[in-house]
Amino acid sequence: MPSFTNQATLSYPGAVLRSNIVTGNLVDVLTVAKTAVGSGYTAGEKLSYIVTLANAGTVALTDLTLTDDLAAYTLDTQTLTPLSYVPDSLLYYQNGVLQSAPTVTAGPPMTVTGLTVPAEGSVTVVYQAQVNALAPLAVGSVLTNTATVTGGTLSAPLTASATVTAGAESALSIAKAMSPETVTGASELTYTFILQNAGNTEVAAEAALVLTDTFDPLLHQLAVSYNGTPWSANVNYSYDAATGLFTTLAGQLTVPAAQYTQDPTTGVWTTTPGVSVLTITGTV
Repeated sequence: MPSFTNQATLSYPGAVLRSNIVTGNLVDVLTVAKTAVGSGYTAGEKLSYIVTLANAGTVALTDLTLTDDLAAYTLDTQTLTPLSYVPDSLLYYQNGVLQSAPTVTAGPPMTVTGLTVPAEGSVTVVYQAQVNALAPLAVGSVLTNTATVTGGTLSAPLTASATVTAGAESALSIAKAMSPETVTGASELTYTFILQNAGNTEVAAEAALVLTDTFDPLLHQLAVSYNGTPWSANVNYSYDAATGLFTTLAGQLTVPAAQYTQDPTTGVWTTTPGVSVLTITGTV
């Protein structure tokens, strides 16, 4: 809360008198609050923000501008903006009543101009911003974006911030390959399963992943390996030679977390998924 001081001077020929010093506090009638809907974020997610402007005065505050820095941060000498305003997502309420959308510039930074806060009333601005390739995704990473209100009769800019943290998550995918594509009787056939995790959290044994496949044609004399290590039947997997049903036992499959690398020039983050490989070879 800004404070100010004031002192009067009384002068006449041959003398100068000074009054006592009085101190006061300068309080803006406008307050600003900002909230993120949800505390976490993931790659590509659309985040919702709510900015509330409350006017305690008896006169409407007009011609205000709201600016959002979209969580900008500095990398060496450049400014990076990890959030992108979602076009046409802004909603503008006065005293809870939806109004026509004001002028929005996507930026960065995003700006909203021409806001009016009624006397003894409030304005609520709701909008979305999407996580882009400049956002860090490792566990514990944060995005803090600040809304700043200026203009009108405000004595100084008002700010409010909201912080979201990268959510701990796994993001699995599976691909299957076969070699050779053309086989004859009594020859070997190999299936390769590639498990990828684009998330920032390892898929551990506790996740109890189970992979099943029914081989047609049936495979015999199976040789199974996982990340290059041989597996044993009924220890790591089960196989029904009569039906061709192959099943890994719960807790045997794990997939490491992804690794994230930021380009020092562009600031773009690249995701290298964690990978695990299951190989099954048998005789047709």
